[in-house]
Amino acid sequence: MRGFLAAEAVSALGDGMSVVVIAWLAITIAPPAQRGLWTALAVAAFSLPASLGTVLFGRWVRRLPGARLIVADSTMRLGFLTSIVVLGLAGALTPLRYVVLLAFSSLLQAWGSAGKYTVIAELLPDEERVAGNALISVLTQTALIIGPALAGLTIATIGPVWALFADALSYGVLAVVALRLPSRPPDLATGFSWRGMPGLGLIALTCAFFFLYGPVEVALPLHLGSAQLLGLFWTVFSIGAVIGGLATAALRDRPLWPVVTVIVIGWGCTLLPLGLSSLLWPGLVGFGLGGVIYGPFTSVTTALFQRSTPSDQLSRVLAARGALTIPSTATGVLVGGPLVGALGAQGTLLWSGLLTIALGVGVGVVRLLRSRRALA
Repeated sequence: MRGFLAAEAVSALGDGMSVVVIAWLAITIAPPAQRGLWTALAVAAFSLPASLGTVLFGRWVRRLPGARLIVADSTMRLGFLTSIVVLGLAGALTPLRYVVLLAFSSLLQAWGSAGKYTVIAELLPDEERVAGNALISVLTQTALIIGPALAGLTIATIGPVWALFADALSYGVLAVVALRLPSRPPDLATGFSWRGMPGLGLIALTCAFFFLYGPVEVALPLHLGSAQLLGLFWTVFSIGAVIGGLATAALRDRPLWPVVTVIVIGWGCTLLPLGLSSLLWPGLVGFGLGGVIYGPFTSVTTALFQRSTPSDQLSRVLAARGALTIPSTATGVLVGGPLVGALGAQGTLLWSGLLTIALGVGVGVVRLLRSRRALA
């Protein structure tokens, strides 16, 4: 487990670097008049095809245990990202080739993410899974603090192509370590169907939560009006998320559905200072507190899946979650453009917060009614 977490830290750092590297390399190779278009396509290609890959490859990879899912995803990332590096060094990397290779590299992303949490479920007892999930989340959030700065230094020193190669190598490290993890082939005798899939309600909640968050990514930069302020806000959020993730272990003995409800309502509340005031400090404090509140969300929701899903279906359920939630934020971002045009940036932030609070309250009411019916 220690070796796996160390390799995951390396891979997460590579992902943190990719936030800057993917976009910057697109800017470098695209014609000046088309830089915005190719940058958007490159960023989208590095994640959105995961939803397609969940369906296309499900028939084969669903038979793999968690560790082998990690190996498959990491190897695909390593191979296609290295191909981009080779083309870049040879002077043969065009924007179209870049986007296509990025898209292929991300096809197994949802399965790879599912594999990580399946490994947690396979290697840890139930009472330790929330803490194990939290460690994965903390590594991810910490990498988002360190990775972009490291990427900027690496690009300035050796160029964006070699910086992308460093990201590729981080996946290679994870693949090698995952090969040594103990694997339990899943028993597929129970079968699997979308209709009867465990956790559909939780997946629906997560999709709605991420969708309502999407407009924030459009409205916040326009509301702040400064790249420096935007960077400060996201740095404070990431630090808060690390703190929240580290505190997640204290929640392992508590009922988890109420925690999820509080997180959704709490995140909506932390957007209200931005939506109600143009003052900097209330919004910054709220956003940092939002990071603390959001920090446990992935760990807690994943633990709910781990508790409620049969072991033979866990990787497929988690992959399905990824396939549905990855496009949810992207769709929210697309909706955010017209919303900002209609409501303004501050109004969009306000309505995102209010609707998120309403979502959390609605979930809480439904859960309370179900509990009363069960007791009756």
